[in-house]
Amino acid sequence: MKGTYLGEFEELVLLTVGILGKDAYGVAIKDDLTERTGRNPSIGALHSALTRLEKKGFVRSEMEGATPDRRGRRKRYYRMTAAGESVLKAIYEQRNSMYHLIPKFGT
Repeated sequence: MKGTYLGEFEELVLLTVGILGKDAYGVAIKDDLTERTGRNPSIGALHSALTRLEKKGFVRSEMEGATPDRRGRRKRYYRMTAAGESVLKAIYEQRNSMYHLIPKFGT
């Protein structure tokens, strides 16, 4: 399925967007991903992954209002789409079915 493949980092980013829900924006995604995985991706790598996910239709983004604490700058928020949920479910099911084929994991 061309265009629907997710690399490991994209998968982690998509999972994090899903976890954060309405609070998913660049820095929040980076901080949560770092806390949960111990990785500390650059903001550039994160935005590249988010752009790829958006092109694949797994997330959508929108700019929301400026706030005084951000000196008038707006934030780009990300939301997982139905296609994003679907691809994560498919990955989960595929991995689980394969894990259960490993003799020591399936017991």
